[in-house]
Amino acid sequence: MKELIQRYPILQDCQSQITAAEQALIRCYEKGGKLLICGNGGSCADADHIVGELMKGFLKRRPLPDEKKEQMRKNCGLVTEDILEKLQGSLPAISLPSFTALNTAFCNDVDPDLLYAQALLGLGREGDVLLAVSTSGNAENVYHAAVVAKSLGITVIGLTGRDGGRLREVADISVCAPETQTYRIQELHLPIYHYLCAAVESHFFSR
Repeated sequence: MKELIQRYPILQDCQSQITAAEQALIRCYEKGGKLLICGNGGSCADADHIVGELMKGFLKRRPLPDEKKEQMRKNCGLVTEDILEKLQGSLPAISLPSFTALNTAFCNDVDPDLLYAQALLGLGREGDVLLAVSTSGNAENVYHAAVVAKSLGITVIGLTGRDGGRLREVADISVCAPETQTYRIQELHLPIYHYLCAAVESHFFSR
């Protein structure tokens, strides 16, 4: 956190919220949960970016533990040492915008404002975390996903800007980048979620 604030002093007032988000993610993963992420436009791209940092090595190598390798060998004798050495430890994360067929079908057949809520209903479980990303905090589909998440017992982290919008009202934890222009908010979202990915990785992987 110290390095993050040194590099981005503007995030000084967000420290406690970022720390709360970090702790929520660690608790989720410790209990076997997963992270679900949604957003639109640039925030949609951020959702995919975050999944990429969590599902493979980010700043650490994340070699598989010996007991995991042994279990995999016992389950399938075809798994080679080369495969086991190249695979990396993973923290489960799902980008809800990535379900193109489901999302477009639901938009066309039912209600575009509920596309993320529908995907979350199918994939989310109590104890998971939803990272709802919206620079304004007012994206209807992101807001409705947050409401449905809360109804399912899923912790909601809102990553927003400006005054946090409607998302701030429903989120359990609201990290509000202190900017008003969309591109500047997005510029601050990147170091925030990179910090979260690095902090969670450091907690679960020693190398």
